[in-house]
Amino acid sequence: MTAIQIQPTPDRVAEPAEASVPAASVPVDPPTTVDPPTTVDPPEKSLLHYLGLAVSGAILLLVIALALLLIVVPKVTGSTPLTVLTSSMEPTLPPGTLIIVRPVTPDEIRIGDVVTYQIRSGEQGVITHRVTAISSSSAGGRTFTFKGDNNSVADADQVLPVQIQGRLWYSVPWVGWVNNAVNGQSRSWIVPIIAGLLFAYMGYMFASGAVSALRKRRRARAAAATRIAATPEPAAPGSPLR
Repeated sequence: MTAIQIQPTPDRVAEPAEASVPAASVPVDPPTTVDPPTTVDPPEKSLLHYLGLAVSGAILLLVIALALLLIVVPKVTGSTPLTVLTSSMEPTLPPGTLIIVRPVTPDEIRIGDVVTYQIRSGEQGVITHRVTAISSSSAGGRTFTFKGDNNSVADADQVLPVQIQGRLWYSVPWVGWVNNAVNGQSRSWIVPIIAGLLFAYMGYMFASGAVSALRKRRRARAAAATRIAATPEPAAPGSPLR
């Protein structure tokens, strides 16, 4: 019988395991935020600005009131604006007072009324005094006695109905000097020009304030939109860094 020899095979040498190489990590910079561009807000309006606006508004209202008192009311009612020049009616009507004399019939005049009458019938010179007495003649005629509040004696002459110009309607202190300054033909163009200039100035002040406020709101909205666009979105939890 033939014997079979089996040669032992050498044991397989185990290859050494490859050493694990740690993965290279690349540092990741934190996200940077872009600061929005700084905007320079327009300077706030000063107290003098608003004070000037208030003063111009007050002057405008005064001019309008004077136009009404000196032009509109007398024309509509047929009244006459006059200026007190003497102190004979103090303290009721001191010098410089503007009086508006409204037409009146002699029969309507009562004792105590302040009435304007012509010094001589048909002439321009007038006096405004208070009626202190009314006399009636047998023929039915009437005459009036006048006296200034600040005078010690009555006016020398009796006044006839034909001399009566009107009865005091209302008065405005100190405005009579303005009435004298803009009297005659100059009144028709001085008052409208002054009122127009004040209206234009008021319009400019209000328009400039509105434009400044609108620009400020637009800058604020633009700055807010820039901040929102520059803010990065937060990463979701567990998401890998890229």
